[in-house]
Amino acid sequence: MSDVPAVRASDAEREHTIALLRENTATGRLTLEEFIERMSSAQLARTNDELEELTRDLPSAPAPAGSRRKRTHVVLSVFGSTKREGRIRVGRRVACLMAFGNIDLDLRHATIERDTVTIFALGAFGSIDVYLPEGIEVDVHGFGLFGHSGAHGNDPPPQPGTPIVRVYTLWWIAGIDVWRVPIAWSKRTLREVIRGIRGGAHKELGA
Repeated sequence: MSDVPAVRASDAEREHTIALLRENTATGRLTLEEFIERMSSAQLARTNDELEELTRDLPSAPAPAGSRRKRTHVVLSVFGSTKREGRIRVGRRVACLMAFGNIDLDLRHATIERDTVTIFALGAFGSIDVYLPEGIEVDVHGFGLFGHSGAHGNDPPPQPGTPIVRVYTLWWIAGIDVWRVPIAWSKRTLREVIRGIRGGAHKELGA
């Protein structure tokens, strides 16, 4: 064991680490969920060794990715169910259009390329559910008749360097919901996430 004491990390070094994590998230090396988890650890890091551990498996200067999936611009569901999940690629905006069906848009493992992402959710006679890792700032606005829209889950203060997701909703006899998923629930299915938040289990993790 080395007798050399660990060097204390400065605020500037923490900010540099978070910026590097953000760049690697934009190139697809880190999922949005992984970014939130590592960024939180970086903010709590006391030494340079702890910061280095967070970026040990990442290049110091991210190069543009080569072969990448096409951006998801539109998610459509008519008389059926549509699910988008995994390492999908999201740019400036996404439109979710639903009629007599349901849409699940899971962005926990998505590649987010912008600091601000706008989701337009329009639906009639069905449901639209959007899933984000807890810690992402969400701003929901909308109007409709005979239904609802809103965000659910713990809402901690936004962290520097995280993107903001703005959701604009318009509905008719439909439900449009945004679910803030605790990092500890990364292995849960979407239905388990909804049941857990509706049952209040997420509050114990946010206490």
